[in-house]
Formats: sequence, C-alpha cells, structure tokens
Amino acid sequence: MNYLNSSTCLFFVFLSFNCLVIGQSNQVHLNLEKDKLAVAGYDVIEYYNHAPTKGNSTFESTYQGGKYHFSSLKNKLLFEENANKYLPQYGGWCAFAMGYNGKKVAVDPESYTVEKGKLYLFYKSFFNDTKVKWIEKTAALKESADRNWNDFLKPQKHENKN
Repeated sequence: MNYLNSSTCLFFVFLSFNCLVIGQSNQVHLNLEKDKLAVAGYDVIEYYNHAPTKGNSTFESTYQGGKYHFSSLKNKLLFEENANKYLPQYGGWCAFAMGYNGKKVAVDPESYTVEKGKLYLFYKSFFNDTKVKWIEKTAALKESADRNWNDFLKPQKHENKN
C-alpha cells in the first residue's frame, strides 16, 4: 500500500531543494579560508570559556559549508548539538565593520567579545583595534550590523532586462 501521494513527494523534494539552496547561499557569506576553514581554525566553544584556542582537524565538523575545528571531542559534540548557539555573528566577519559601514572585513580570531551569549569577532592590527570602537558604541553598532547582515542574507533580486 502506498501512503505517499505525488503531491506529498513533490513537497519533500521542494523542501529538500530549498534547504540545500539556503545552506549554499549562507556559505557565500561566511568568512572562510581557502580550504573552507572557519574562524581560522579556532574552537568556537572555547570563546565561551574566555580562552580562544586553536582547534584540531581531528575534531572537525562541517556546518553550512564551513569547516570548524575543536580542541576536544566534547566541544565538537556540543557544537553539533546546537551549532547556531556557538557560531560567530555576521558569518565571522568583523562586527564593528558590519555595523559601521556594512562591509565584510577579515578578523583577528583573538580579538573578540561574548555578549548575551553571542560571539563577536573583530579586525585588529598594530594601529587599529575595532573591538575597542565596538565597545564604545555597542548598541548603535549592533543595531546597524544586524540590519546590514540581514541585507546580505536576503535573496538577490534579478532585474528583467526585456
């Protein structure tokens, strides 16, 4: 006896395709290295323990097209239980730049804050530490960064030139 009708099957095919497309579109916006390594290989769980730590490829997990390394199997499993809880905001791009001008700027993975359970990463050089600027105006910059990031995530509309 066949319990699935053709419209039910089409629904599941449509749903699967949309999930695949969403995952691919998010990957485009992640701050990834050439080998698709996220957060320069740092263990995102350890930021919440106030100890940025390089992960190990032995404990690797892939999520939304990015590869994440962890310092322990325990951290890898925590991430896999609820990846969104630990991911850096704004795809791992500089939170200050996202709020200031909506640009994707690379980060120093050791320049970060954890605020209200969210991880924010920042650009840092010898002369410029954007984390300091973020802390000075967090509320306004966060509001602007959220808006700018959501613009990146919106599907691009294609103009019809006919």
